[in-house]
Amino acid sequence: MTAANLSAARCVTARATGLAVVARRAAEFIAASLAVPLAGALALAGAFLGAVPPAAAADVPRLETNQRYVEDVTAPSRLDVTDMKAVLRYVLASLPDEVMVYPTENYFYFGFTDGGIRWAGNLRLDAETRDLGKIHMTYFKDFTAWQHDETDYTKVWGAADGLTVAKVGPLAYRVTFEGRSVLFRLNDLTDVVPPAGVLLPGERYLGPVFDESGIRFFLVFRPEERQFLFVLDETVRPPDEFIASPVSDRLTLGRRTGFAFYADRMAPRQILVGVNAGSTGVNSYLDGPFDQLPDNFLKGNELLDAILMVSPELAGTLDRFGNSQDDSVRYLIAPYMQYDYEDELSSVTACVRETTGADYWACFGGGGAAGDEPPYPEPPYPEPPYPEPPYPEPPAPDDPQASPEPPAPSPQ
Repeated sequence: MTAANLSAARCVTARATGLAVVARRAAEFIAASLAVPLAGALALAGAFLGAVPPAAAADVPRLETNQRYVEDVTAPSRLDVTDMKAVLRYVLASLPDEVMVYPTENYFYFGFTDGGIRWAGNLRLDAETRDLGKIHMTYFKDFTAWQHDETDYTKVWGAADGLTVAKVGPLAYRVTFEGRSVLFRLNDLTDVVPPAGVLLPGERYLGPVFDESGIRFFLVFRPEERQFLFVLDETVRPPDEFIASPVSDRLTLGRRTGFAFYADRMAPRQILVGVNAGSTGVNSYLDGPFDQLPDNFLKGNELLDAILMVSPELAGTLDRFGNSQDDSVRYLIAPYMQYDYEDELSSVTACVRETTGADYWACFGGGGAAGDEPPYPEPPYPEPPYPEPPYPEPPAPDDPQASPEPPAPSPQ
């Protein structure tokens, strides 16, 4: 065995060992909390964590199966989802000792299926409150295209609740609750800056954005037009396949994300111009980067200054992150359209084709609006861009080609 193969084998073995330890911890919690035998709890924990045998390679896709899905939705559960302390205990016990928080608004997203119902949630190490020893938790029944149950369970946890948040590094926090500790590492994008030529003269770079979709952006502001832009970060390979759109030779569409990008005429860069409305409607990971601003990397009041250039009437009502004084809403920065059908993106491409100067930048959406959600489209919803099939007219009654009337049924 070569040194490289030996190193890879050790890594795979270490990963499998770590998963086994985590599965054992989760099983002990499940057995204690749900009063089931440890053997059964081990099987449940192993299934939940997706534990892999040591022989599995680390550089191939994780296999998803319908078997796993069916077993998840049909598995019995004694977790009381109305008990937030029980859910927090369950989440922390199910995590490995160390996790990575990728999105730049510091949300650690999770989900689980209970009684056949999919739940979604997050733990958030908010930039304003984590150094005060607090962590935010929320969870709710996951939205679908056919239902939105707005009931959620939300709580800010801290020392009064028996939970501690200890800063152990510039972007690392250890969360401890009832003897269980998990280290949360926040995504360090400190050195990420746009390459030369991507920013135009006068533009301000506000910071790097890591969206929960896995796509990275540069958040850019144009003071002259009071315009925000999300520019694709191509210093790393975006985890998507971009398809040329028939709408325009300057437009591409992400096969996985549905993100629509326009190849800027003014600089070598791709500007986000559209997000699929279906994704925003169900609050999925693909709902756009409006909720992943570069909180950890903002310098002073740069973001607030930009917001007030767009909405000066909000002076004195927002903090430097754009939050309202009571933290109930955050200023919305979503300079892109929500589309149902691809041809709707022609409104952007036609606009930029026909305009110049300041009007050109206006084609990429407004500067934002106060609120905590993107503006969902109101009904009536647009019809599909294709015509209905032409159905043939029924033959006239005197048409010799017409089928005769069927005979009346014989009396029984």
